Amino acid sequence: FLTDSKISLINKAVSLLLLAAEVKPELQIQNTSPQEIRTAGCHRRVKTDFSYLQLDFSLLLSTFLVSRSAFSVALSLDQDCFGPFNDSRIIIYKHAFFILGGSYSLSTGIFTVTRSGVYSLSVTIYGAHVSGETMSACANLEVNGKGVSSLLESNGQDLEDSATVVLAVNLTAGDEVAVILPKDCVLCDHNNYNTFTGFLLYTTA
Repeated sequence: FLTDSKISLINKAVSLLLLAAEVKPELQIQNTSPQEIRTAGCHRRVKTDFSYLQLDFSLLLSTFLVSRSAFSVALSLDQDCFGPFNDSRIIIYKHAFFILGGSYSLSTGIFTVTRSGVYSLSVTIYGAHVSGETMSACANLEVNGKGVSSLLESNGQDLEDSATVVLAVNLTAGDEVAVILPKDCVLCDHNNYNTFTGFLLYTTA
């Protein structure tokens, strides 16, 4: 995995290779004297080759940076419970641990896919209920309005319920991913128990 420090080192290495091609062209061509290199223009060709190498690296780096997509969010810390409602609605996670690539909207609760590829998606739900109440903690993970997975926990003798789902999903650029709270379900939180996380594993286009 290319970290920022590794990217910086590679960039410096390419720059040093360019410098070497300019300062000591005789080191780049074997069995050829410096005079022959200068006469034949080999130095210029070597410099050009390294320039193309640097351009290729810059394009690769640009593609890599654009393809990075990841987010991890939770319900707002100042919100005790979300639901229940008389209809289904998108769960809007307003507390961001981090959002890389700006693909998740804190205002709409929708993750918009920027690059086609295989993504890891995970959802954790949690609910705490008052003794004697019959409540359900539940949620649906949807892509473009179609269900991909569901989570459901109904309180029995215990007052706390939780569930987690982790999926690898093939998504296309422009797809919209959201977590839906079904009718009459409720999620309660005061310590980042309800989370939604996604990140790109690898691109497919």
